[in-house]
Amino acid sequence: MTLSRRGLLAAGGAMGALATTAAGPGTAVAAGHGAGRARVRTGFDRLAADGYRLLAGQKVGVVTNPTGITTDVRHIVDVMHPDERVNLTAVFGPEHGFRGTAQAGGSEGRYDDPATGLPVYDTYLKSGQPLADVFTASGVDTVVFDIQDAGSRFYTYIWTLYDCMEAAALAGKRLVVLDRPNPVTGRAALGPVLDPAFATFVGRREISQAHGMTVAELALLFNAEFLADRPVELDVVKMSGWRRADFFDATGLPWVPPSPNMPTPETAVVYSGTCLFEGTNLSEGRGTTRPFELLGAEGVDHRWAAAANALDLPGVAFREAYFAPTFSKFQGRTVGGVQVHVQDREAFDPVRTGIALLVTAKRTWSGFAWRADNWIDKLTGNTRVRTMIDAGADTDEVVGAWAADLAAFRKTRKEHLLYR
Repeated sequence: MTLSRRGLLAAGGAMGALATTAAGPGTAVAAGHGAGRARVRTGFDRLAADGYRLLAGQKVGVVTNPTGITTDVRHIVDVMHPDERVNLTAVFGPEHGFRGTAQAGGSEGRYDDPATGLPVYDTYLKSGQPLADVFTASGVDTVVFDIQDAGSRFYTYIWTLYDCMEAAALAGKRLVVLDRPNPVTGRAALGPVLDPAFATFVGRREISQAHGMTVAELALLFNAEFLADRPVELDVVKMSGWRRADFFDATGLPWVPPSPNMPTPETAVVYSGTCLFEGTNLSEGRGTTRPFELLGAEGVDHRWAAAANALDLPGVAFREAYFAPTFSKFQGRTVGGVQVHVQDREAFDPVRTGIALLVTAKRTWSGFAWRADNWIDKLTGNTRVRTMIDAGADTDEVVGAWAADLAAFRKTRKEHLLYR
């Protein structure tokens, strides 16, 4: 079955359509004028301003977490629940849970939300028919997705989106994606493209390590490229006022940590590179106030920062640092390493920087090791990064090895971009 994507529908005047519809008889709705460059209007802001017309006559369930907020920091579930214009009947919680009480690798389970009384269903680690059965049991007609992403392939919420799309199609449900900014801009795709042989929940399909897309754009790509045999009935509600070059602080939107170890937008800037240290025996900074900016291990000293600085990587400098994580690797023990200081985020390449840090860590610390389960292969989406670094390859050689795959993905990606 071939995906049928409708173009944006005119909404009268200069404002574009509120929704882009794909693969099914979805509805396009119009909205009023945007709020200007001082504040981006999210997909939810525009949906609500339009009186929820896209959801009229539907029993609605929402896949969301603490980031699903309005510009005045109210949660969208708390806003919609008492509103007679929308029939909200269920909530679906991803990793970390709907209200965000669980750490990495955890969820909140099935419960009734104390604030609204709504049933909350657990989607974490569910996919395919088991997740479709959850949607069926909930009794909803339309599943709405509204979660802030961090811009990296291994940040699991985009695969929650993918799994929900696949399951909604199996269950005969419609899916609506409410768009939010990519906090690290939508300018470019970077890094290796996943080899399907390494598909896991930190990378289901063949996209690059830093995808440079919004969740709505990813939904369109997923439906067209990966779910074309059985696409979901999909509507996406665009933002207004967002430009591809915008970092999060340019949007005027409030930041809520999408997960416990993504405390600030600055964390997201480095995350698509330094999260690779999850695949090593070094701390990636979990248990500190600067996760993914602080990296280290017992026995690491000043030589690592010196070697990394000697590479003269654009937009970044490295400080010799010592810290004692309060949980995770090296809990309660003082370790040495580096702090990553992004000095020019326009020039900074997080994936190249992450590779350079792996290369220099291995060369300057004799204790360097990959995690025994080769988790690094799941994060990078292939064996090449690990085997090339083990063979003594330098940063340029490792980065060059994915050039052809990345160029092909960039071409595919371009077809699904909503913002120019």
